[in-house]
Amino acid sequence: MNKMIISNLAYRPLRSLISVFAVAIEVTLILLIVGFALGTLNDNRTRTKGTGADVLVRPPGSSNFAAFSSAPVSVKLADILRGMPHVAVVVPAVVQATNKIELINGVDLAQFEELGGPIHFLAGGPFRGPDDIIVDEYYAAANKVHIGDTVSALEHSFRVCGIVPQGRGSRTFVQLSTLQDLTGAEGKASLFYVKADDPANADAVVQEVKSYPGLENYNVMSMEDWLSVMTPKNIPMLAKFIDVVIGIATVIGFLVIFQAMYTAVMERTREIGILKSLGASKTYIVRVILRETLVLAVAGIIAGTLLSFIAAYIIRARIPTTQVQFTLSWILTAAGIAIVGAMIGALYPAYKAAQKDPVDALAYE
Repeated sequence: MNKMIISNLAYRPLRSLISVFAVAIEVTLILLIVGFALGTLNDNRTRTKGTGADVLVRPPGSSNFAAFSSAPVSVKLADILRGMPHVAVVVPAVVQATNKIELINGVDLAQFEELGGPIHFLAGGPFRGPDDIIVDEYYAAANKVHIGDTVSALEHSFRVCGIVPQGRGSRTFVQLSTLQDLTGAEGKASLFYVKADDPANADAVVQEVKSYPGLENYNVMSMEDWLSVMTPKNIPMLAKFIDVVIGIATVIGFLVIFQAMYTAVMERTREIGILKSLGASKTYIVRVILRETLVLAVAGIIAGTLLSFIAAYIIRARIPTTQVQFTLSWILTAAGIAIVGAMIGALYPAYKAAQKDPVDALAYE
């Protein structure tokens, strides 16, 4: 049977290749979309954790995504937080999304170093003036900027004064007062990074902040809790988007496999008649069709997985700030979806083949 299956697929190589390509596209679409979502979230998680904060304090009603937070709270809240038990360092920050859907952080550099330790500069150094900007290595590579170059953000020109390793908060930093002026939030902050005297006391700090009069409705989370929330399943719109993409990819694979196998059955009417006249059962005919489909699906999965890794490498090389991450669980999930979709697409053609009358099939021209 295996020899016959391979011969059948090789006899019409173009159709077989199209079927393999369709399954490969299905797998690639799932892996790249999910990989981009995971890469973006995990990159954000890593960089936020890299600040050195143990607790994040945001204004009432603010999002867990800094990109969607405003700056309505006075920086004087930092003095209140500093007076609480187990609080070692408090750093107010303004986090703003630019027109390029990038985040820019406004911080006091000295305080920020108290939070996570001294900043290592790959090139250049700290702020020298209000129009200076510090960028990370990924931003510098993606935008091809060097020390002394000018970059534009929030309709304002900044001079690149320093380049730092990626992984510590935002990819771009300006002085706190500068970003406050540009966003019309003088004396205010959108986020407070809090470092506890001991990471084990992070939950105690959270409870202390929430129990303080006037701060009951603030969005306060320990870093550990925030990291656990930042997953695709906990972001409704992202989860729905992934489901829609998977649905579309599955339909594509199903339709192509269905068309390919149905056409193959119609073209092999006489062959099926010969097999049945020689004693082949309906089950045998169905097994032949389904095993051909399985071979096509496995080949498509392998091709799609390789194509996904190649595409991710090219994306990261051309746009270093864009992260694409694959996990074994999602690779297996994409493979399972592709196989199930392909098998469902082959069921009706297999049924039609099994129902053919051998006498009519032999007389078919």
